Amino acid sequence: MARKSDRKALGRGLSALLGDTNAPLPAGAAAPVPQATNEVAIDLIRANPNQPRKNFKKEDLEELAGSIRSHGVIIPVLLRPDPDDTKRYQIVAGERRWRAAQMAGVHSLPAVVQDLDDKATLELAIIENVQRVDLDPVEEAQGYTQLIETFDYTQEELSNAIGKSRSHVTNILRLLTLPDKVVDMIRQGSLSPGHARALMKAEAPVSLAERAVNEGLSVRQVELLAREDPVERQITPTPPARKSTKDPDTRQLEGDLTAAIGMRVTIDHRADGQGGQLSIRYRTLDDLDEICRKLAE
Repeated sequence: MARKSDRKALGRGLSALLGDTNAPLPAGAAAPVPQATNEVAIDLIRANPNQPRKNFKKEDLEELAGSIRSHGVIIPVLLRPDPDDTKRYQIVAGERRWRAAQMAGVHSLPAVVQDLDDKATLELAIIENVQRVDLDPVEEAQGYTQLIETFDYTQEELSNAIGKSRSHVTNILRLLTLPDKVVDMIRQGSLSPGHARALMKAEAPVSLAERAVNEGLSVRQVELLAREDPVERQITPTPPARKSTKDPDTRQLEGDLTAAIGMRVTIDHRADGQGGQLSIRYRTLDDLDEICRKLAE
């Protein structure tokens, strides 16, 4: 288990291992050796089977391979001796560069080789990936889960270690609570994390997710649909059509307030013109908490 004192060091752990001796090291990492960069043959390097990133976009690798053909590999990869074969090496950080270098026809890579235990290797592999802006949000959530389950992180400690806000960590982790079909849509890029967060309040998230993809719904539209209660719609008799007695200004105001707070707002004026009633319809206690929060702002 990682010590709490080590966790704040994780965000700079790669910098330390690649030669910044002023940066703190994660648990299990040996002190950096001066001039530790070596050229290591690609065929002696293998991927880390516990690598959090599973999807490498072909077009991104091809773009990086083109850059490597022109300029070479600028940033060394981080390796450790392969636990299963001491004559070979296992990637700790830099698998994307290793894959692109193979596509570019490069035969060796600049590398820093360090003795790292399994815990430090997993920590650094996850940290490298979650700090990449193009990381699949589902893989990011799975990486956070690995750190929490394997090293007993709290969400607060994790947010400090990776340099992201606590709310970002919480929202990303919640993606994994959605049905598998919705998670697959997020992984494929059909749904954004914003759409996914809106779906968490839906009683039928899969059907709403499919509708969002098929109709190109915005996040706000999904939020409004998710707050509607499909069960209530099914059991409530449909009233006979009648002409609305509300003036256009009132209906417009109802629509504006509904869009602003994401919950159904109804305005009813008294017949004598002396005041009236404004109603906000909420479905869950989370909705009620949100109303209270907005009123307190």
